[in-house]
Amino acid sequence: MSAEPQILRTRSSVKKFFGSFHPSFWVANSLELFERLAYYAQAAVMSIFLRDYLNFNEIDATTLSSIFGLLVYLLPIFAGTFADKYGFRKAFSFAFLVMAIGYFLIGAIGSPFFRPLIHDMSLFWLIVAVLVFTSVGESFIKPSVLGTVAFSTNRETKSLGYAIYYTLVNVGGATGPVIAYFVRSIVGIQWVYMVSALSCAMMLAGTILFYRVPESATAIKQPSVKTKLADMARVLINARFMVFLLIFSLYWVTFWQIFITLPYYITDFIARKAPFDLIESIDAWSIIFLQVVINRLTKKMPPITAIVLGFFVSSLCWFVIAARPSIPGVIAAMVVWSLGEMSMAPRYYEYIADQAPRGQEALFQGYAFLPIALGYFAGGIFGGRLYASLAKPAIGEPNPAEFWIVFGIIGIIGTVLMVAYNWYLTRKKRSETAPSS
Repeated sequence: MSAEPQILRTRSSVKKFFGSFHPSFWVANSLELFERLAYYAQAAVMSIFLRDYLNFNEIDATTLSSIFGLLVYLLPIFAGTFADKYGFRKAFSFAFLVMAIGYFLIGAIGSPFFRPLIHDMSLFWLIVAVLVFTSVGESFIKPSVLGTVAFSTNRETKSLGYAIYYTLVNVGGATGPVIAYFVRSIVGIQWVYMVSALSCAMMLAGTILFYRVPESATAIKQPSVKTKLADMARVLINARFMVFLLIFSLYWVTFWQIFITLPYYITDFIARKAPFDLIESIDAWSIIFLQVVINRLTKKMPPITAIVLGFFVSSLCWFVIAARPSIPGVIAAMVVWSLGEMSMAPRYYEYIADQAPRGQEALFQGYAFLPIALGYFAGGIFGGRLYASLAKPAIGEPNPAEFWIVFGIIGIIGTVLMVAYNWYLTRKKRSETAPSS
């Protein structure tokens, strides 16, 4: 029996699958993939780069990381406004240009060749300036990608579209640390930033050559920037939405410990030369292989239910590390975290997208990153100080297990608050729809 009919049917199915999305959907997600590769390559080594290579202490190093993370995920609130107004193509081009320059400068600061040029400068404030510059470019990426996804999908393909987006994000998040490991092992840790700069430069060329704004986006007449800023203020006074985002920020307080304090824990308490960057990537690799399965299992859940479930499951990972202080224990904890994350994350973006009025997709998706920003900043400041005082105190016995238990408790508190939030909304909805007597 000839296999040709089966081959033709397979080709037809593949063509139908890719054709169900606008071409800009695939281009934007490809840009996001390589941007995430660049971001997570440098994020995987930043804590160690700042502490062990530039000789900052844990508190200063985590403060620098926190400033960068805060701005990377806070500025999309404003960047999304300008991306909506001036177009995603211009936003992508600006972002990749700034990021290529910024990552190059961070690596250059760590290079012996440039050290004589900056020896009279305050290294801390020089790093702050470069990180702020780089974060401005970073902030334009996600609103532009998610805005493109919103315009290039429909009701039938939206959930799958966000799942594809999140899977490709994690492909970049998984490969970035792997590349970082080989680059720092072969040529030096500062060269990781050069690789990130090269990736961004390539994506600038890719934007110019291949990205075209979806027709549905150009068909909408965008309001003035003044109107957009007024819209931002209206979102900020949406108390219900803001409470949801503040509760959700607790999730990210714990998540960012994977990149902020976990590298310290691995190298200080498990093995000095352990491949911490490869271990950090376990979360992303798990999502790559399991996201579609988990998406199918949770797709019938209301988004808020999937968010609560993911919050709880991810919180358990910190208790695993506390109980099993070993490389296998940390790897198992990263898998546990990923199960919660992939239950929650795509549905979270879907939840945010459902709140956005037409023409304000990038604006609302920008606000989707407010909890990530607050979590990064609070998690970095709190995590660094807690690590220096509890896990590795200058005086007294180290208590690394208690350090991780604290973050497990934070996750459980966040889960309880999210359940209470969901209960309140459900009760309010029932009271509003109940017939009056």
